Amino acid sequence: MALSRRAFGVAALSAVSTLVVAGCGGGDGLPQSQGQNYIEGDGTVVRFASAERKDPVEFTGTAVDGSTVDLSQYRGKVVVLNTWFAGCSPCRKEAPDMEAVWQEYQGRNVQFLGINTYDTAAIAESFQKSFGITYPSVLDGGSGAAMLALRTYSPQATPTTLVLDTEGRVASRASGIVRQLTLSGMLDDAGAAPAASPSATATSAPA
Repeated sequence: MALSRRAFGVAALSAVSTLVVAGCGGGDGLPQSQGQNYIEGDGTVVRFASAERKDPVEFTGTAVDGSTVDLSQYRGKVVVLNTWFAGCSPCRKEAPDMEAVWQEYQGRNVQFLGINTYDTAAIAESFQKSFGITYPSVLDGGSGAAMLALRTYSPQATPTTLVLDTEGRVASRASGIVRQLTLSGMLDDAGAAPAASPSATATSAPA
């Protein structure tokens, strides 16, 4: 018996819905990369001389673990702000380099803070576990407070990385994927503490 037009429409919609749901995630439990559903940066880095830097950036947000993060709590440190979301392919490519630089610099008066622009806490947490990210991120998809605070610096591209100096002012911005050496240079320029020399480490070690 031939299907009525209404029955055929319902069946077709059901099939499409099944395909969409099946295509939403990968084996790691994360959403599939979203292709062109974001603006991808070109890797351009802009540095701002100290005299050109604007007022300190300020915002408060909820971290992936549910705690409250006030950006001002990091004042006195060089801060990396990195925008991302789980379905962003460049964010996935960049994640290992971001974590590597964090591991290198976290003892050098530097703090990293991710700004998740889209995901739920569960998806953001899954991303962090999958890529071994150990620094915190705030969930900004609901409030948009962080992105609003950064609007002067036009962080439309995902990912965008901004480095704040110890006064909380933007010292540099990278649009798109930022490589380890580039990010290290941005941190050094913004006032990160020098790495401890091997001789100094050996001298300070207990006998």
